[in-house]
Amino acid sequence: MARMLRVPARAQILLAALLISTAGTVIKALTLTNWQIASLRSGIAAVVLTMGVGRVRGFSRSTLVVGVAYATMMITFVSANKLTTAANTVFLQGTAPLYIALLGPWILKEHVRRRDMPVLAAIACGMLLLFAGGARPSATAPNRAVGNAVGVVSGFCWCLTVIGLRWVEKRAPSARGNAAGAAAITGNVIVCLACLPLAWPISHTAVPDLAGVAYLGIFQVGLAFLLLTRAIQHVPAVDTSLLLLVEPALSPLWAWIVHREAPGFWPLMGGALIISASAWKTWRNAGAR
Repeated sequence: MARMLRVPARAQILLAALLISTAGTVIKALTLTNWQIASLRSGIAAVVLTMGVGRVRGFSRSTLVVGVAYATMMITFVSANKLTTAANTVFLQGTAPLYIALLGPWILKEHVRRRDMPVLAAIACGMLLLFAGGARPSATAPNRAVGNAVGVVSGFCWCLTVIGLRWVEKRAPSARGNAAGAAAITGNVIVCLACLPLAWPISHTAVPDLAGVAYLGIFQVGLAFLLLTRAIQHVPAVDTSLLLLVEPALSPLWAWIVHREAPGFWPLMGGALIISASAWKTWRNAGAR
């Protein structure tokens, strides 16, 4: 863990984004239901996070509130991936900076500058393009309309998660990542227990399904959120959400390579607009420091 802390905070967030970007492709490769994947993945992730955090401190009502937002995001993310394209799911999560800009000043006292407004407007336009066109159902995206709607909820809950993790760390700066870690552990436990009744019975599970769920729990969620909760105390919420846009940049690529999944022209244009606007803002901010 000490070695992890010596890695720059922004590099930890980028590595977390790389791991998170593999979610859609792996989820679509599994024959398990969304409830089974969500429950098993988060159960494993909760164990990994507990082991990684070590002595967990900072459990409180605040971490419970953030854990609920995190849990809702995790469940809706898996469900959206089962219904629509991996690209649309992560592009909709890429709209988090828009929501953070609206809620950040109120919750975190981190104000958005006037020059950022065109960037946020571009993100909003990109979000609208994700719903353009009437793409036909496919094996990996059987109901894009419902999946996109669930993806909107997931994107908003991702915003609440990023804000919440930063919020609990600002409330307990001496905890050094334990407050955010406690919130992530709480969220994963909530997902595991809430989805378990709908996931049961789990029978005739193939080895590839078990291997896929293990990867998702250990690396895609466990290690990724361990990195994120350690780094987020050092990086503002908006910057964190922008660095995490590496995820929507890579996720459609993995889905196309593995599943030959094509999201469609307008969704791709919308995603490109979201990523480009956010990347330009990050580059501009870095040059201003």
